[in-house]
Amino acid sequence: VAATAIGLSLFQLYTALRPLESIKQRAVHLTFILVLAFLLYPAGKRSPKKRPALLDWLLAAASAGSVGYIYLFWNRVVERNGWLLPYEYFIGAIGILLVLEAARRVLGKELLIMAVIFLGYAYFGKYFPGVFQHRGYTVARIIEHMYFTTEGLFGITLGVSATYMFLFILMGSFLSGTGLTLLINDGAMALAGRSPGGPAKVAVLATGAMGMLNGSAVANAASTGAFTIPLMKRVGYRPEFAAAVEGSGSVGGQIMPPVMGAAAFLIAEFLRIDYGRIVLAAFIPAVLYYLSVWMMVHFEALKTGLKGLPPEQLPNLWATLKERGHMLVPVILMVYLLLANYTPMVAGLAAIIATVIFSWLRPRTRMSFRGLLKALEDGARGAVGVAIATAVVGFVVGTASLTSLGLNLGNSIVKLSGNNIYLALVLTMITSIIVG
Repeated sequence: VAATAIGLSLFQLYTALRPLESIKQRAVHLTFILVLAFLLYPAGKRSPKKRPALLDWLLAAASAGSVGYIYLFWNRVVERNGWLLPYEYFIGAIGILLVLEAARRVLGKELLIMAVIFLGYAYFGKYFPGVFQHRGYTVARIIEHMYFTTEGLFGITLGVSATYMFLFILMGSFLSGTGLTLLINDGAMALAGRSPGGPAKVAVLATGAMGMLNGSAVANAASTGAFTIPLMKRVGYRPEFAAAVEGSGSVGGQIMPPVMGAAAFLIAEFLRIDYGRIVLAAFIPAVLYYLSVWMMVHFEALKTGLKGLPPEQLPNLWATLKERGHMLVPVILMVYLLLANYTPMVAGLAAIIATVIFSWLRPRTRMSFRGLLKALEDGARGAVGVAIATAVVGFVVGTASLTSLGLNLGNSIVKLSGNNIYLALVLTMITSIIVG
């Protein structure tokens, strides 16, 4: 598993400099991700937890064969003008089922159900009413569209994971390897620890700062929650409230610039606008979100009479900055490159290189060879969930393009809004919440 994870990270770093053809890049990325998913996540509650079962090895091998086929033989498919051989439909069906099973293991049943509903809609469309009706497509046509084009599984959503998103997750892993998490936690403690309900406010600041670096709610909660939740419980917060503060703060990291969740990169790809503009647009809503969480924490502390921590228990902010503050330079560099309209891939790669270089300025932050390998491994492990999610969403996007669902939905919103842009925004918001 470690070798596979490190191999994936090295592949992503190499192709950040010398990218492959889009579908081949996505195929190699997904092959690594599926192998990791089947080796790391058990099939069920009765499966062995500390080692892969025989079934896991078989599914990992099937993933390498079916998805790897796209990389190895894509040129032949193109030379045939997309005409598929009979056995290639079988390979495509196996690949689709493997992605759905990986989604079930890694993400739970919700995304799996959504993908199955959309694939079912592509097949049973002639039975749907009104604007949602279409002529219906055969299983062969659905496999061809979803697996052997860049409209479905290997579409733009997986492309986001296979390029920028992975690099930013990897950058967060490298920064964590230098002890930046300690800087964030200690800095948050020094700034907010004394005020009423201080530890919970520390959690808000820490999750917001960590969210700026990784854009992943799960990674955020795992890195800051181990420190903040016990601290909140120790000063008197209810365990449920402590978990809620950490959870809501970590989720907010997905909309906190500069590194946000996969949605921000999809916006940049679909709308063809600079990522730096998205960063600027997201800043005010993100700050308002964290301000609201801070206010809820503050009022809960006043209501229950919870005090802050005594000064002697708080770290010294300047000593913390002196020891680890230089590790903020890669973050500043990344923000500058994004706002200067460099591509996210360039910004992410530059930040990773800067992280390794600046880590050597202090003994406490210096990354050893083993630390570099661990950062490469942890980055790949942390990317599995995002990559599987973007792959599954490819079925939704693929169904929308195959059946004209996206066009019909857009036309319906325009008609219902009566060409009123503000009403159209509200309807789009409602649609986003339902699909989200």
